Amino acid sequence: MSAAARATIADIRRIPLRLFEDERGWFCELRRESTLPKPTRQTNVSLSRKGVIRGLHYHLLGQDDLFSCLQGMARVVVLDRETGDTFTEDIGTDNPVALYIPGTLAHGFEALSDLLFCYHVTEEYDPAQPDEHGIPWDDPRVRHLWSTATPILSARDASAAS
Repeated sequence: MSAAARATIADIRRIPLRLFEDERGWFCELRRESTLPKPTRQTNVSLSRKGVIRGLHYHLLGQDDLFSCLQGMARVVVLDRETGDTFTEDIGTDNPVALYIPGTLAHGFEALSDLLFCYHVTEEYDPAQPDEHGIPWDDPRVRHLWSTATPILSARDASAAS
């Protein structure tokens, strides 16, 4: 997808993750650059307690995100800011998939349990030009998609709330 093309919900890539399990635990290939539209440049991991919502965030300068939940369950919610189309999927222990999300789409996740979440991103974070924009988690187009009406939010996400 070219930088000039407008991303839509149809551009989200769902990548099933294969777990190879034995008596020691499991092994999983989380990311293969050759299968992604753009290479990733930074990897972030967050620990979230049940009830936390992180987002909705979007990026105007070209950062895309590859989301995966390493332990626990997360509800990923994506909003096309122009059309109002939405996407949601619960990912993690019970549904091992990664989701590649074009960054111009507003995206976030809810911790359905305590969880460990991994974000591979296609741009390095620049504190001088953070390219982090927000939409309230309770925007009327997505409010019904979350499992909680009283999430735990960061100060930044709470200030975006409507």
